[in-house]
Amino acid sequence: MTDDVLVVHGGTPLHGEIRVRGAKNLVSKAMVAALLGESESRLYDVPRIRDVEVVRGLLELHGVRVSEGPDGELIFDPSNVEEANVDEINVHAGSSRIPILFCGPLLHRLGRAFIPNLGGCRIGDRPIDFHLNALREFGAVVDKTPEGLHIAAPRGLRGAKLTLPYPSVGATEQVLLTAVRAEGTTELRNAAVEPEIIDLICVLQKMGAIINVHTDRVLRIEGVPSLSGYRHRPLPDRLEAASWACAALATHGDVYVRGARQVDMSTFLNVFRTIGGAFEVDDSPEGGIRFWHPGGELRAVALETDVHPGLMTDWQQPLVVALTQARGLSIVHETVYEQRFGFTEALVKMGATIQLYRECLGSTPCRFGQRNFLHSAVISGPSKLHAADLEIPDLRGGFSHFIAALAAEGTSRVYGVSLINRGYEDFEAKLTALGAHIERP
Repeated sequence: MTDDVLVVHGGTPLHGEIRVRGAKNLVSKAMVAALLGESESRLYDVPRIRDVEVVRGLLELHGVRVSEGPDGELIFDPSNVEEANVDEINVHAGSSRIPILFCGPLLHRLGRAFIPNLGGCRIGDRPIDFHLNALREFGAVVDKTPEGLHIAAPRGLRGAKLTLPYPSVGATEQVLLTAVRAEGTTELRNAAVEPEIIDLICVLQKMGAIINVHTDRVLRIEGVPSLSGYRHRPLPDRLEAASWACAALATHGDVYVRGARQVDMSTFLNVFRTIGGAFEVDDSPEGGIRFWHPGGELRAVALETDVHPGLMTDWQQPLVVALTQARGLSIVHETVYEQRFGFTEALVKMGATIQLYRECLGSTPCRFGQRNFLHSAVISGPSKLHAADLEIPDLRGGFSHFIAALAAEGTSRVYGVSLINRGYEDFEAKLTALGAHIERP
């Protein structure tokens, strides 16, 4: 379908300014949190992306009235929450993993919830066992059926002591959204502490929740009988900002990312500078970060992804494209998702030299070692990239394919562009604003 294909004429450096709005990985969760309130909530600077549309539709199916204010503002009225039709939920949410986070709020509001079989990007096993085990600890009863999960709380939800086997962001969000109105105290050990998690805690605290963040990844939540609405401006999307930074580096460009924030990106900025990229932080109220290629050769590095405060797994893919242009051998050890290097096959087709390995090519063994997953990469550069036909595999890998096409010589055709709209607002308009030569076939 021509409306899902983009023709990219490579070889032109990106120059100019774009803006990032609220973080995709916070905004959708804050929208779900509005279900917990007994009064209106307002969320500002919401990006126009597919994930937001999915969550909005699910909220509306459950009786939440959603309206729009100026400049990306969404207003949620949860006064008439009701049970949704199973078929409608399946149709609306089949391609998203967000519905699992509706469990806690719906159990508090209705005493029951239905979750369809979940989709999401094909980047590795992301089991929902963490979520279901946590819900059971709170007192929920989970009934698995071919159509999905029927979950009930016949005796209400009670606080629990939980330890995650891995600091999963999704499971931590699940516990937070469930514990805030559960009776008694919840203690969560080995919790995720990403900036988006802390921002979700800020949202819930504005609603009346009592959440203590202790050292060593321990969260302690005191359940409260009711919550009010919130007014919140989310942290900017650090994933999108890093993607545009890597695009500037790979194309020898100069891109100002308005809204990007240094405190959320410090680990990425260290890597960006080590590779040979340059950046300048603008701390003015409406500021951002300028990223550019200062000339000369980029330098090979050794990287490992990790949970926060380590290098984000979502930063890995665009960085790999930039590293194809660095002199020497770069090593990237992926420790979060076991199948996140699938996108490199297209880069090799374009002329990159990338070898994948099952061994942990990092400072410490990870949970994927000896399990037959190709989760380490060795990139030899610099490589001259040439145009190719590309099929977008997942959200971040797809953006990385675009970076490669922009840096390559010749004209590429990129298929599956609609997937990019899941997490990147006005993607094509931003590319055009930066001087990219793109067109619909």
